[in-house]
Amino acid sequence: MSGIYVLVLIALWLFAGRLIYRFWLRRKPQDRNRRTLHLVVGILLFLIWFGGAFWQVTGKKMYWDAKVRRLCAEDGGVTVYETVVLTAKEYDQYAMINWILPEKSELKPSDQYFIIRTVFYYHRNNPQVTRKHSQIVRRSDGKVLGEYVRYGRGGGDLYGPWEGTSFSCYDITKKPSNFTSSIFIREDKNDHDQSSLTQGLNGSQSIINLEWLHKPF
Repeated sequence: MSGIYVLVLIALWLFAGRLIYRFWLRRKPQDRNRRTLHLVVGILLFLIWFGGAFWQVTGKKMYWDAKVRRLCAEDGGVTVYETVVLTAKEYDQYAMINWILPEKSELKPSDQYFIIRTVFYYHRNNPQVTRKHSQIVRRSDGKVLGEYVRYGRGGGDLYGPWEGTSFSCYDITKKPSNFTSSIFIREDKNDHDQSSLTQGLNGSQSIINLEWLHKPF
């Protein structure tokens, strides 16, 4: 079905292009000076016709994907300001709900952390290009524990019976953000990591600074 649709579009585009060309050809003037203007108009029509088709099929996706790639390199990704060590029970409770934290307006008395999400639109329609900014905040003191910035493009494809494409910072790194797991650490895992590093130092002359465990990524 999709293949037939594409063939029909190509046929219509070629047919319309042929009509435009024949119209231009019939308007060819006899005067030499006007012929130059006629030729320039023909070249402009050619560039607009083929350039417009290229832009609609793939050009605008290439443009916005390049912009997303540049923005991701500037400030995309996860920044951790403070890690939180959770008990095994607390950690498992959050894991059971897939680390979905409530918005500030949805807080219950028992909630200790919430998330703030903002979306900025660089382009809204075909394609939609956004900057999504998430912050995890501790309720007791209002401190931002970490933030995650993600840029993405959705859509921008040629209209047709197929699923639209997308592009984001994830497509560049090929790695999940690990936003919540970068902030919240399981108590027994943290103790195990500390113990393993300490044991690794025994019998070695190398000096390793353990402060990196507490530094933001």
